[in-house]
Amino acid sequence: MNEAVIASYEAMAKLKLDDKTRSWIQNSMNYLEESFHKLEQVDTKDVEPLVSVLELQNVLRNDVSMKFITRDELLANAPEEYDGYFQVPKTLE
Repeated sequence: MNEAVIASYEAMAKLKLDDKTRSWIQNSMNYLEESFHKLEQVDTKDVEPLVSVLELQNVLRNDVSMKFITRDELLANAPEEYDGYFQVPKTLE
């Protein structure tokens, strides 16, 4: 990554970086690019893709619909109600 690219990112992010920080970013980005180039060279032709590296099944509970309170009981405490729904002040014009 060259200085022009870093300068364009700096402008897009509306930052003003000092030379030391720009140099550090440039070195870090070059290191990342080198790492990605090394990964591109790895032969993955016969490797099946993984969904997850962990062999876990779904540990969430089943999503079961349960009715705990009736609509009339719920609306009994509403300050205002209209046609079986809460009546609230209009928030958008």
